[in-house]
Amino acid sequence: MKARHRRLMFIVIGLAALSGATALVLRALSDNVTFFFSPTQVHAEQAPRDAAFRLGGLVELDSLRRDADGLSVRFIVTDETQRIPVTYRGLLPDLFKEGKGVVVSGRLAHDGSFTATEVLAKHDENYMPPEAAQALERGRAKKTGTGVQP
Repeated sequence: MKARHRRLMFIVIGLAALSGATALVLRALSDNVTFFFSPTQVHAEQAPRDAAFRLGGLVELDSLRRDADGLSVRFIVTDETQRIPVTYRGLLPDLFKEGKGVVVSGRLAHDGSFTATEVLAKHDENYMPPEAAQALERGRAKKTGTGVQP
């Protein structure tokens, strides 16, 4: 085999290996991407029905219900325009409270409720995920009739 053919073979093998590694990395990253949606977007059917995503907004006042087992809870997440019932089994964060911001990870159930696998409460009075803050602003704008664009 000539030196020229050998170099060409090494280049082709190197490119194939690089392409394979890139494909594996991209697939791993796409499997771990979790999108954020507001209750209004979920009601508009912009959220995936068959994939996990994050739902954010406020925990509606007087919506928290604890089951007898002590671990299962139900509450409603709202962006002041739409409401989504959420069920969760596990320990809630210490800062979880009605009327406060929350982001839950999980999937939509067939009945339109949200089954959460993780609950994240905001950690300080001034912090809220940017997506949740924008969704709440859009909800308030619709409620008051101001011309804030989404």
